[in-house]
Amino acid sequence: MLELTPEIYNEMCIMKIVDIRSAFLDSFQSLGHQIVPSSGLVPDNDPTLLFTTAGMVQFKDILMGKEKRSYSTAVTCQKCVRAGGKHNDLEQVGYTARHHTFFEMLGNFSFSDYFKEHAIEYAWSFLTKHLKIPKEKLYVTVYHTDTQSAQLWKKIANFSDSRILFIKSQDNFWAMGDTGPCGPCSEIFFDHGSHISGGLPGTAQQDGDRFVELWNLVFMQFERTLQGDIPLERPCIDTGMGLERIAAVMQGVHDNFHTDGLYHMIKTSKLLCPNASSKAFSTEDIPHRVLADHVRSASFLMADGVLPSNEGRGYVLRRIVRRALRFGSYINAPLDHLSELAPYLIHDMEKTYPELLRAEALIKKTLLHEAERFEHILAKGMRLIQESKSCIQEGVFPGEKAFQLYDTHGVPIDLIQDILSDEGITVDHEAFEVCLETQKASSRQYSLGSQGSVFRDEETENFWNSVTQAHHPSEFCGYHALEHEDYIQLILDPSEKSPLVELKHSGCVVTQTTPFYAESGGQIGDKGWIKGPHGVMEVSHTEKRNHVFIHHGTMQQGTLKEGDLVILSVDAFYRKKVQSNHSATHLLHSALRHVLGAHVTQKGSLVTPERLRFDFSHIVAMSEEELAQVEEWVNEKIWENLPVKASVMPQDLALKSGAMALFGEKYTQEVRVVSIGTDTKISMELCGGTHVDRTGEIGFFKIIHESSVGSGLRRIEAVTQSAAFQYIQKVTTEQKRMAHLLKTTPLECEEKVRNLFFSSKQPSLISCKVERFLYKNGILAWAIVQNQDHKSIKNWIDTLFSKLEFDTGIFWLVTEDKQSVYLSVQNHCEKKLSALDALKELYHACNIEAKGGGCKNLAQGKWIKEICKINAVHQLANFLS
Repeated sequence: MLELTPEIYNEMCIMKIVDIRSAFLDSFQSLGHQIVPSSGLVPDNDPTLLFTTAGMVQFKDILMGKEKRSYSTAVTCQKCVRAGGKHNDLEQVGYTARHHTFFEMLGNFSFSDYFKEHAIEYAWSFLTKHLKIPKEKLYVTVYHTDTQSAQLWKKIANFSDSRILFIKSQDNFWAMGDTGPCGPCSEIFFDHGSHISGGLPGTAQQDGDRFVELWNLVFMQFERTLQGDIPLERPCIDTGMGLERIAAVMQGVHDNFHTDGLYHMIKTSKLLCPNASSKAFSTEDIPHRVLADHVRSASFLMADGVLPSNEGRGYVLRRIVRRALRFGSYINAPLDHLSELAPYLIHDMEKTYPELLRAEALIKKTLLHEAERFEHILAKGMRLIQESKSCIQEGVFPGEKAFQLYDTHGVPIDLIQDILSDEGITVDHEAFEVCLETQKASSRQYSLGSQGSVFRDEETENFWNSVTQAHHPSEFCGYHALEHEDYIQLILDPSEKSPLVELKHSGCVVTQTTPFYAESGGQIGDKGWIKGPHGVMEVSHTEKRNHVFIHHGTMQQGTLKEGDLVILSVDAFYRKKVQSNHSATHLLHSALRHVLGAHVTQKGSLVTPERLRFDFSHIVAMSEEELAQVEEWVNEKIWENLPVKASVMPQDLALKSGAMALFGEKYTQEVRVVSIGTDTKISMELCGGTHVDRTGEIGFFKIIHESSVGSGLRRIEAVTQSAAFQYIQKVTTEQKRMAHLLKTTPLECEEKVRNLFFSSKQPSLISCKVERFLYKNGILAWAIVQNQDHKSIKNWIDTLFSKLEFDTGIFWLVTEDKQSVYLSVQNHCEKKLSALDALKELYHACNIEAKGGGCKNLAQGKWIKEICKINAVHQLANFLS
């Protein structure tokens, strides 16, 4: 294959992917199309889709007539992922020329502006005049009843009948669903030449690589109903052209993986694996193709806010990463291969997709963590599957057994299948799914029985939607004023699902303008009062539905009537406490990035008057030292009494200025930016919430809890102002009471408890004299412990490490019937040395059959009495050196 060096690109005038992308957008912009940025990979307007799979997804509401925009024609280069749900190309990636989990889709759209003739003319002009693709290399297909399109192709392209292929297959007729917009397609194919096997569309050889579909023009001209297809009054155009496919044509190759977008990644993958072996594959490129594609899709998904998990989008991402790791294991790729490959992708694409650069640290850290996790699961899965092979009958692994491995031991079903497929064994997926559905049904029944239904009342939701969609959006005036006068426009009774003329008891009030902040972005809604000429309502909370602010409350006296001029008064004390906690979350976000790294990003929050909750991306639990550093950083900024400013600016300018945006969040073109201090490195975020004027108003910040809320997600709960002071008082009081019981001072409580624990848990000192052996790289401790239970010796080892200075310990537990050996490694040595590996090496050196298990810092196994323990200590010391 031709080496695609920069010099060759220049000599051959080959268009790079970045050039093709720009040429497409610029060309259609010159024709009056609005350039619309790519939407995220997580659709915000279609819960039925796992990921954005085509350019039309972000325009779905426009195409269905639910939304109107300021433009009637658009052009995009859309990020797409097809790796889950009905659009799933995962298993084909690496083996074919054109399957990808991530790709970019070029598209032009007309929302009832132009139709077939202009769509065909624009496509033909771009391919043959702008890109200068020879006419004789192109063929087109039309739906078998669409004679109009065929005539237009003859007119515009001067095609003969042999170049226009009528296709009867439903592949050439697009539909959004069982009902809704639909219409025929016209596809443009490129002929790579007779040296490539394959035939024209509609022939028996159509699946070959010779003729490749470049562009699909969808003529959305019908409305599909249960009674049949009826013509649309305002037909639309939706087109899509794979950027990788057109790049292959422009760069003179027939394989997408040989274009500049992926070949350089493949080449880099090979350089990072100098000891790779690819004997299991027909070509050495296959595993590297998989690695390049999967790192690309995983990186883009994480940049858009998706993290590996065991369900939904996160599960698909984990499958992509684990498939890459499996192929990496085939070629002996190092554990950090994916995380080291990611920066090369980011460097190539950061100018077009700056979100990759913002998420680089998160991407690298997550890929490495998934690799380490997968290594453990793979070893465990291999062992459990080998132990279960007696269940295999006629080359089929029972689905019930596969479910047991999945449910009890956490071995993923796709990993089970991957491992067994190497031996030609299949898994009974049907039986597995039956077991899975049974478990899900049981879980749902338990959940509903213990907690009640978690689903919203559909009738109530429909009521709210019908009322608010017909109402003008509310105007919020509460950033600088806590009191405002306006007329009541609407009174509602949610329980009766009806509007009211007069409110006498409980209900909802809507005004055009309000100082009440409606619950949004994690910040809870305001409380307060609405005072009218004939009564007062106490507002319990404020929410937002379809941009309409709704004040929920109960009448304290009199009545309120539609049309009343009322005074809306926010509870200032309540708002002040909420603002304090909200501004503290911004400082906390920055502090976490300073202490833990730039991979930390906000994944959710809750701001109430009492406390704040902040979810963020991080792989492991925070240490006490890290938590202390975060607290110190936040409090330093509070005591500096920094100014807090808000300004409105264009989104692109805000991001260029350094403002933080939440991954996966959809923002308008004009955004509100909240800055703390004059240095943007302190805190600068896109945020619509309310904040303090200066950080000194926060008073004091105290973390009360840090925990896990999912794979790669951590949560911090904290308090500020008087709540922080009360928390410190409570802890101090409890500490004094504990000190009194222990007959010591509060500062010496820990030492007293440690001594009590050590004396109560340690085995008899007569039978466990601890010896220390100095070796080349540190200190090795060893001891023989007589007649103690296993739980006792584990606690004793933990305590011993806190008392004595040594790196590694080996301890024998001797009872009447057997001997066990424990090998322990200090936490700071874990990354350099695995206790389990050291134990296996010791067995090998002493010619003992390896029998044991454990993890990185503590391993346990059986021992043979005849082996000299001193000899074992020396053997272990030699291994450690």
